[in-house]
Amino acid sequence: MRRKALGVGVSFAAAAVAAAIVCWRAAPVSGATESSATPYNRLTAASYLDSREVWWQQWPHARRDHGTICISCHTQVPYAMVRPTLQHLLGETAMPATEKIMMDNVENRVTHWSEMLPFYSDEAAQSHATEAVQNAIILVNVDEQQGHLRTVTRTALDNTWALQEKSGRLAGGWVWQNFDLGPWESEESGYQGAALFLLTVESAPDHYAHEAGVREPMQRLEGFLHAHYAEQPVLNQMYVLWASGKVPALMAEPERAALLQQIRNLQKPDGGWCLSSIDKRERQDDTQQSTEADGYATGLAILALDAAGTSHRDPAIARGVQWLETNQNKTGMWVATSINKQRDLDSEAGKFMSDTATAYAILALQKAGVSNNQ
Repeated sequence: MRRKALGVGVSFAAAAVAAAIVCWRAAPVSGATESSATPYNRLTAASYLDSREVWWQQWPHARRDHGTICISCHTQVPYAMVRPTLQHLLGETAMPATEKIMMDNVENRVTHWSEMLPFYSDEAAQSHATEAVQNAIILVNVDEQQGHLRTVTRTALDNTWALQEKSGRLAGGWVWQNFDLGPWESEESGYQGAALFLLTVESAPDHYAHEAGVREPMQRLEGFLHAHYAEQPVLNQMYVLWASGKVPALMAEPERAALLQQIRNLQKPDGGWCLSSIDKRERQDDTQQSTEADGYATGLAILALDAAGTSHRDPAIARGVQWLETNQNKTGMWVATSINKQRDLDSEAGKFMSDTATAYAILALQKAGVSNNQ
């Protein structure tokens, strides 16, 4: 009975938020146009991301036990990474209802961690570890904006460290969901998740990364990233470069120099970067990979270059920023395509990569100090 009641609560709340967003988006915004924003439009970007979060919350396939929702790598994690920043930039006085529902869901799963079933029972250990990392990333990103770690966030971090591998090939990292789907559910995805988690911990408020009980597992994590760096796709190495802005010793100088040159070499003539060139794999349906620049790869490249100390006047960043400024579409999103199979980009599932692309584009533009037209 408790599970059913909770599920109805989530559905009702999500439906109410959806109706509010429809009404809000139907109302004309002063100064807004249907054309692509120049340099970019935070308001339409926030509207797009909020609407995608509402869709995810209502999607039957995302429903899990105890009335909770699956934490998605492509939609919810990027949303949590960027939405607190958008709230500040847009002058919103409170957390949007869509984000509040997501946060309540995550906090519910963290608070009742021992009662929660893994998202995928056929990969229980991997699913549990992957979720633990994602929960911590989501909660720390919110607390970073508030300047203080809440108790529930510390619990999420404790849950994550408890599942860290202590020995074997993955020592210092985590077992990870592997459905042979890049870039987040494949054999090498755990490395990317570990790098992003390290960056998150180093950004956590209250000097959490320097607490006595955290240094040892952090050293194991750094050792894991060192040990497996050479075997990673460029995509994952870019996450390490991004994290090295917080932990310079994470990369040897020759590794840093080689990756920086490779990132420059992979920049396309139009100024963007393409996901299929930094995470090379064959699509499962044997269709050709897209070779067009996208918001995810371009945003990540700028974030990594910035973390390495590259000047915003450097041609690589300047051209990347220009690409982002001119490639937000009228719905507010930046497009990216699946590297696993060809999808209809107008379908709900076809927008998964664009959810990530939009979040990373905004993070990169904000890091580069770009203003907006709303």
